[in-house]
Amino acid sequence: MVKNILSYITDYCKRTDKIFWLLTMVASFYGFCLIASQQRADDVNFLRTQIFAVCIGYIAAVVISVMDYNFIAKLWWIWAGISLMLTIAVFFIGIQVGGTDDVGWIKLPGGMTFQPSELTKICFILTFSKHLSYLTEKNKLYSFIGVATLVLHAAVPIGLIHLQGDDGAALVFALMFIVMTFAAGVQLRYFIILFVIVLCAVPLLWSKVLNEDQKNRLMVLFNPDDTAFQTYGWQQYQGKVSIASGGLFGKGLFNGPRVARQVVPYQENDFIFTVAGEELGFIGCMAILLLFAFLLIKLLISSAKACNPLGKNICMGFFALVGIQVIINLGMVLGILPVVGITLPFFSSGGSSVACLYLGVGLVQSVHMHPTDPDDKPVRIERNQTIRGSVFTQ
Repeated sequence: MVKNILSYITDYCKRTDKIFWLLTMVASFYGFCLIASQQRADDVNFLRTQIFAVCIGYIAAVVISVMDYNFIAKLWWIWAGISLMLTIAVFFIGIQVGGTDDVGWIKLPGGMTFQPSELTKICFILTFSKHLSYLTEKNKLYSFIGVATLVLHAAVPIGLIHLQGDDGAALVFALMFIVMTFAAGVQLRYFIILFVIVLCAVPLLWSKVLNEDQKNRLMVLFNPDDTAFQTYGWQQYQGKVSIASGGLFGKGLFNGPRVARQVVPYQENDFIFTVAGEELGFIGCMAILLLFAFLLIKLLISSAKACNPLGKNICMGFFALVGIQVIINLGMVLGILPVVGITLPFFSSGGSSVACLYLGVGLVQSVHMHPTDPDDKPVRIERNQTIRGSVFTQ
C-alpha cells in the first residue's frame, strides 16, 4: 500500500510542471512575508487567512491537475450554472466588506466571507475556452454569428458584475475576453469594430455608467486639486511615497516605519506592492516583476505546447487573468491608473482571490500533464501502419 502511494507520488512529480509550481509557491511565500510585516499595525490576522486559503487552493489544484481538463471542460454547463447562481445570489444575500464600495461578498459560517466573482473568473476561463474550441473545431470562429455568440457569452458575467457595482472585476472580464479571442484567432476587423464602438460610447459611459466616485478617481490622475487629493488621490500618493522611501535595498523586512503605522490605507490588499517597495526597495519590487514575467512566459509556453485548442485557450485564459490583474494593480499603485479594487495575484491578502487563483493553476497543470488529445486516437490503415487523427490509403 505504502509502496503504491510512493510510486504514484513519484509518477505525479515526474509528469507535473515543477517550474510552474515553484513560481506560484515562491510568489505566495513572498506574499506571506509582506502580509506578515504589514499586520504589525492591524488587529486582524490576515496572514492566517492567507495561509489557509493557499493550502486549500493548493490541494484543490493538485486534484484538478490529476483530472483530464478535456473531461472537466465537458462539464462546462455545471461550472456555468454554479458561477451564475453564485453571482445572482449576491443580489439577494450579498454584503459589503471594509474598504470596498460594492456589495460583492457572501457571508459564510464562522465569520468568513467569499467573493463569487473570483470563482466566476476561473469558470469563465473554462466555459469560454470550451466555446472558443467548439467554434474552432466547427470552423465558425471567423463567422459573424460565431463571434456574436462569444460577445454574448462574455456579456453575461460583465453585465451582472457591473450591476453589483464591481466595475474593476467587470473590466478584468472584458479584457480577458479580448485577449482570449485574439489569441484564439478571431479576425482583426472585429477588434477594430469593437474599438470604434467603445470609442463612440465614451461620452455615454461617462454620463450614464460611471458614478461620481469613479469619475473623481479618473480626474484626480490628471488634475489633482486639494479636495480630490485628500480623498480620491490620497491612497495613491502615500503609496508612491512609501515605494520611494525604500530606495535601492529598502529599510528591511518588518522594519518599515510607514508600514508599521499603516500610512497607506488597506496596504495588505490592493497596495501590498507598497510594502515591498518600502521594506525591500527597488530590488524587492524588481523581484516581484521578474516572478510575474517568468510566470507569464511559462503560461505562454504551456499554451504553445498544448495538444488541442481547448488546452491552448485555458492557458491563455489564465495568462490573461494574471497579466491583466498585474498591470491594473501596479498601474493603480503607481498612480498611472485609477483605483478600481484589483488585487495583485498571489500577493494581495484575500482568501477568495488566492484560493481561486490556484484553481486556475490546477487547470494549467492539467493541460501540461495530459499532452495527448483523447479524440486523437490511433487508426489502423494499410501495411499495418498507425497514424493519428486521419486515414489515408497508399
